[in-house]
Amino acid sequence: MVYNSFDIANKILQKGAQSDGGELISNLKLQKLLYYMQGFHLAVFDTPLFDDDIFAWQYGPVLPEVYYRYKANGNKGIEPVGEVIVLEEKEEKLFDEVFSVYGEFSAIGLMNLTHEEDPWKNTPIGEKILKDKMTEFFKTRIV
Repeated sequence: MVYNSFDIANKILQKGAQSDGGELISNLKLQKLLYYMQGFHLAVFDTPLFDDDIFAWQYGPVLPEVYYRYKANGNKGIEPVGEVIVLEEKEEKLFDEVFSVYGEFSAIGLMNLTHEEDPWKNTPIGEKILKDKMTEFFKTRIV
């Protein structure tokens, strides 16, 4: 199923707030987690988790709509708001797995990871990272 990117962003923020450390996630880290959620969803289910496009920006992959919503937070953590959506069972499991691995990284750590990966490296700054490039790359990352 395809979800709203703001709902997925809020789900990530909630997961961070409820994790062991109770971390409020910054916008930079949120952008990278959205990228990883989308990439693995594309690789596992052959469908996008959300329709919004991800762009290659200087500091890594970004969903501009989500970025601008939280821009005023700067590098501070973002509070989740409202109800958190529940994904289909298989999607929920994948979401949790991706968060458990990539949620452990700092925002800068995630930025550095994305800078080493083909979807961002091979997309000119300011341009859309194509979903088929993400699918192809992330299929090499699943076991």
